Amino acid sequence: MKRLERLVWCACLAFSMALVSVVARKTTAQNSLTLPESRGKQIYLRGTSPSGKDILAYVGDSALEMPGSSMPCANCHGLDGQGKPEGSINPSNITWELLTKPYGLTHPDGRKHPPYTDRALELAITRGTDPAGNRLLNVMPRYVMSRPDLDDLVAYLGKLGKDRDPGVSESAIVIGLAVPARGALAELGQAIRAVTTACFDDVNTQGGIYNRRIELKFAETADTAAGTRVNVERLIRDEQVFALTGTVIAGAENEIIPLMAERGVPLIGPVTLYPQTTFPMNREVFYLLSGIDGQARVLIDFTLQKPELKNANIAVVYPQKEITAKIIEAINDQCGKDRLSPPQTYPYAAGSLAVAEITKQLKQANRQVVIFLGSGDEALSLMREAQKVDWYPFIFLLGSSGGAEMLQAPSGFNGKIFLSFPTTPADQTAAGIKDFRALAEKYKLPSKHLAAQLSAFTAARLLVEALRRAGKDLSREKLIRALEELYDYQTGLTPPITYGPNRRIGAMGAYVITVDLDAKQFVPASDWINLNN
Repeated sequence: MKRLERLVWCACLAFSMALVSVVARKTTAQNSLTLPESRGKQIYLRGTSPSGKDILAYVGDSALEMPGSSMPCANCHGLDGQGKPEGSINPSNITWELLTKPYGLTHPDGRKHPPYTDRALELAITRGTDPAGNRLLNVMPRYVMSRPDLDDLVAYLGKLGKDRDPGVSESAIVIGLAVPARGALAELGQAIRAVTTACFDDVNTQGGIYNRRIELKFAETADTAAGTRVNVERLIRDEQVFALTGTVIAGAENEIIPLMAERGVPLIGPVTLYPQTTFPMNREVFYLLSGIDGQARVLIDFTLQKPELKNANIAVVYPQKEITAKIIEAINDQCGKDRLSPPQTYPYAAGSLAVAEITKQLKQANRQVVIFLGSGDEALSLMREAQKVDWYPFIFLLGSSGGAEMLQAPSGFNGKIFLSFPTTPADQTAAGIKDFRALAEKYKLPSKHLAAQLSAFTAARLLVEALRRAGKDLSREKLIRALEELYDYQTGLTPPITYGPNRRIGAMGAYVITVDLDAKQFVPASDWINLNN
């Protein structure tokens, strides 16, 4: 078992370093909705305007004002417009065929009215009246929105319950995957592609999802972020992809994440070191684990768990890059939350660490904790220089930075080197490993890039679980809501996964690992540190 754990540690380190290198280098139904109808669909489902303009809802006799996002139409009338009875309230069926019956409608309470027209729908939405001028129930909000938004919403109501998202037919669900196919990361891409293909093939041999086969379509990531976006956008458009999984977006986050929002395509388990979770949240993208900013936050929390570090002077030594600037922002924010003084920063030009000068400055300032954001080799050179001047601070590293080279650190740093990891071998249950091994043997999966394969396998399995929970009448919105309902979901290979309407990182936190320099191995230094607490 220890041998397996060592293999997994090495795989995790190699996978993280591969992502760093990416950042450094850089037969289905067609969607019948028009552009106005697509905009109207967002208003119906979410109560928000694609233009960014305000939508307000006024409820009850007192006309309580609320944002439209708190009272979207779909909350009561359902994704299909059939109505969702709740308690004593029975919202109306608002499908177009019912609303426009030539002879009008008679409701259970005796209310009668002629068929709806576009103008009558506008009055129902904005004034709360039916085509006969009768007042609708007080629980029906009256909405205030721009004229273009109102036109778009009415346009979509004409298609409500009849539109089907791209990539879904009676016999298939089309899923997309984009991975490197050339260069240094080609082998990594092949491993992700192999395990994802095997996972879906295995599901198909068992009958698929409600008798629909999962069809996997592929695209190649490019050398540039813009090129990757072009390839992914082409994949979505030409193959009519319903959702994506396991796609390598490291280094192209700023291109791919907005694309998912623009196209309304869910992406489950993207491969990245930096999940984008800033406001406004991108609701289409679901990450498995915390990124490097979250792992850095955990290191700050960890100082509070060790009595000898509670009042330590903290320094951050970092190369001047865009990504490290974001990590420092996260560190400062976490220090504020933990009521700690912000650390002193020591920047250096990327690739040009003046190790003697930095070490001298740190020692003179009596920095007891050094959070080092450079490479593992640079961290090792810093520790060797510190040894020369008989100075041994605590060294904090991200798992993506420190690899097996940490085992070669000077002996004076024994028990003083700490790394944060979003997952460890301890998360892997016997059942989880058994399932993965069975798949690997059945489909002859590659022996390399184990951490990448475990990540892709978990992402694919999460997607399959959500597809099943979404039901036979599948839509992207139902898939998103099914994912949002996952709570403490046991994957058998990662910490428990939880999503929610305002949460898109499944496991929010990390572990801290230390280095036993005598035994030349990594050992746990903390339990799971949860960033939600």
